[in-house]
Amino acid sequence: MAIEVTEVQKALKGADYPADGEELAAQARDNGADDELVEALEDLPEVEGPTDVMEQLKRRLGDELGGRGD
Repeated sequence: MAIEVTEVQKALKGADYPADGEELAAQARDNGADDELVEALEDLPEVEGPTDVMEQLKRRLGDELGGRGD
């Protein structure tokens, strides 16, 4: 199942940056994200903002990340 860009955006609404993967995963969980996305976020290094999140997820997930990031 692919993770959609809009799903990531909704999951991270209200996130404070910079943030590490554990912080992002907690925010996503609080926002009702599914387990697949929460798990993908947990492993991210510290990121400076939403653009960094998408770049890191694209590197890690490749074709599993669907939609447009711009």
